[in-house]
Amino acid sequence: MMITSLRSKIRLVFFVTLVLLATLFVFAIKYDHAKIEERNIAQEHATSHYLYSHYLQYGKIDTAYLEAQNISLITDASMLIKIKRFFKDKGNIKHYAVDTYLLKRIILINNDRFNLILENKNKPHFPLIRVFIFAMIFLLIIILYLWIMKSLKPLSQLKKKIKTFSEGNLDIDCKSDKQDEIAEVANEFDHAVTMIRELLQSRQLFLRAIMHELKTPIAKGRFMAEMLPDERNRERLHSIFERLNLLIDEFAKIEKITSKNFDLRLKTYKMTDLLETSIDMLMIENPSRLIEVEIEKDYLVEVDFELFTLVIKNLLDNALKYSIDKHIIVIISETSIEIMNHGDPLKEPLPQYFKPFHTSKKGLGLGLYIVKSILDLHKMELNYLYKEGANWFRVK
Repeated sequence: MMITSLRSKIRLVFFVTLVLLATLFVFAIKYDHAKIEERNIAQEHATSHYLYSHYLQYGKIDTAYLEAQNISLITDASMLIKIKRFFKDKGNIKHYAVDTYLLKRIILINNDRFNLILENKNKPHFPLIRVFIFAMIFLLIIILYLWIMKSLKPLSQLKKKIKTFSEGNLDIDCKSDKQDEIAEVANEFDHAVTMIRELLQSRQLFLRAIMHELKTPIAKGRFMAEMLPDERNRERLHSIFERLNLLIDEFAKIEKITSKNFDLRLKTYKMTDLLETSIDMLMIENPSRLIEVEIEKDYLVEVDFELFTLVIKNLLDNALKYSIDKHIIVIISETSIEIMNHGDPLKEPLPQYFKPFHTSKKGLGLGLYIVKSILDLHKMELNYLYKEGANWFRVK
């Protein structure tokens, strides 16, 4: 498994460092033990040779020399019997042998002059200094590890705040008073969030101000248009004011959807109920004459009622506008709703129509942009297919 997390990489580096340190410590201890063992073997051979030479010259064992070498002569009869049996069982009865018995280093010297069993008391000393040095290095590495991991803690907090920001919450504070690189990134991100928040607030204020200021003159204009005696001019003005009113309504919907300052009110509805409400929103006379509904299998869907009916309404409205026979078919089947009209195919790929203010002769170019924005919130998708002279749009 590949290690991609920065924390995992740091843990791996420190783990490998500690393993290498432990390996080096064990190797150093074994090296010291081997050197002491080598020194003891040399001392024991020298002692054996000296005792033999001294005995040949003086006819006795030099106990003072043994004491100076920290080697004692074992004289206890029962101990001697046990040691001899131990060496015999191991097949180690020779002129000269060295072995460990009951944690004691025993030297057996057996020649034609004398038979001695000695205990070498030169044992390795506990490597206190070496253990202390390695312990301090080990502790220092642990402290460095904890220090670095603590330094990365703000990174986790920044990640959570970025995630919160991506979910639409702009009320976050990422400022840091530290001096490291993470603090620099956090401060720059906080500055970016502040700029975006101010920009969005300005946009919302601008849109709301425009919509508020235009509503009154449009209402007055429509009222004055009714007073015109010329029916042709009256109809033209009605068309202009209707288009302005439509523009304001579309701006209001866009502002609501893109502001991200609302929560989806998800509930379960029948698709037929959603379709019926969407048809009512079209405000057309005798809708059954223009819209044919085929229900293969009705199904339940969890959506925000207000927003999702707006999706179907926009799709129905577009289908009617661009239908050559002013007739559309809506099919509800198991997990999708399909809308079909006869007309020319789309001139560009469908994603191009998801852009706001896409070029349109019969609308504002905002319908599919709103549809895509709402479907994204619901984690749904819109598919398009053109076959046999008909356009098919499917929400699944």
